Amino acid sequence: MLQTVGEWIWWDRLWLPGNLSWSALEDKEGRVYAKVSHLYASLPCALCLLVVRYLFERYFATPLANLWGIRDKIRLPAEQNPILEKYFCSQTRVPPQADVWSLCKKTGWPERRVQVWFRRRRNQERPGLRKRFSEASWRCAFYLFAFFGGILALYDKPWVYNLREVWAGFPKQSLLPSQYWYYMLEMGFYLSLVFSLTFDVKRKDFKEQVIHHMATLTLLSFSWISNFVRIGTLVMVVHDSSDILLEGAKVFNYATWHQTANGIFVVFAVVFMVTRLIIFPFWLIHCTWVYPLELYPAFFGYYFFNVMLLVLQLLHLYWAALILRMVYKFIFTQVGLQMSLCPCMWDVWECGVCFISVSVVYPLCLFSSCSWKAMIGVIKRKMTVTHR
Repeated sequence: MLQTVGEWIWWDRLWLPGNLSWSALEDKEGRVYAKVSHLYASLPCALCLLVVRYLFERYFATPLANLWGIRDKIRLPAEQNPILEKYFCSQTRVPPQADVWSLCKKTGWPERRVQVWFRRRRNQERPGLRKRFSEASWRCAFYLFAFFGGILALYDKPWVYNLREVWAGFPKQSLLPSQYWYYMLEMGFYLSLVFSLTFDVKRKDFKEQVIHHMATLTLLSFSWISNFVRIGTLVMVVHDSSDILLEGAKVFNYATWHQTANGIFVVFAVVFMVTRLIIFPFWLIHCTWVYPLELYPAFFGYYFFNVMLLVLQLLHLYWAALILRMVYKFIFTQVGLQMSLCPCMWDVWECGVCFISVSVVYPLCLFSSCSWKAMIGVIKRKMTVTHR
């Protein structure tokens, strides 16, 4: 049964053009092609990144936080109460009024005391400023390294300057060492995020983060196996370029360098508009939509791939509208980004921009109904909190 399903999913006619078969992508004559077995290297890469992250946060981010005077806000702890603690962990963090009255009867506490307990208990779950600063610093450093690593891997490749070369010989395109290590670095990073979920800052979008990381790994693997490597690397570089600035703005925002954070965010907005609204649709999507038809007749993988890229572009338009709205408030209402980009808004950006920011196959992740609904739900909840 499973073998039959696997054969149907990987049927040659679905994913390969013309009369080609998977046997045509076997290594021979010194040519190496992307294979499933290559993906096993992402596991040791992820473990190495966890070690590097630990060293980075301990010997760089923490001393930097001390130097900049970043301190966690002192919060009063909630009183010990097993009844309220059980309700908090098993039911909800924000009880409705009817449940508050019920808890008052069970504990013998007045209503005001119960409400204060839940507020303090929620505050205990909020991540400290130093922890958020360390994580943002690590992500900023990684995106910076990954971006320039991608530039080094691509600057001398002909398909960077002539996009028709992306499809030259597809799918029989030999794998280059630089492409291999670029993909493994990105996959290792997201696999390390899965491993670190237990001790990272646990935000309200924890479940959505798990969905995001797992879907990203699955879809990066799919693009690798299907040999969409050339276009995949181009899209990763385009997306990483703005992620560096976003994380950098967060770092300086946590350090209360608000003018610097404001300036970086404005640069981020410009880079986002150029890369996501100009380069991505008019260069990369055009490359995947038009040029393959000059070599092969359209096939299922072609339609599937391009429809997902269009979904991704729609999300770019959505996030561009949010950016313009925030920039408008910053410029015309004279409200600094330290106010408009509060921690709740930063969490929205992490759930959204990061959700669409790594690979060419991200739209497949967003195509999944559970992922799409989960992300929209988190955005609505956090935008409500922000407006309050």
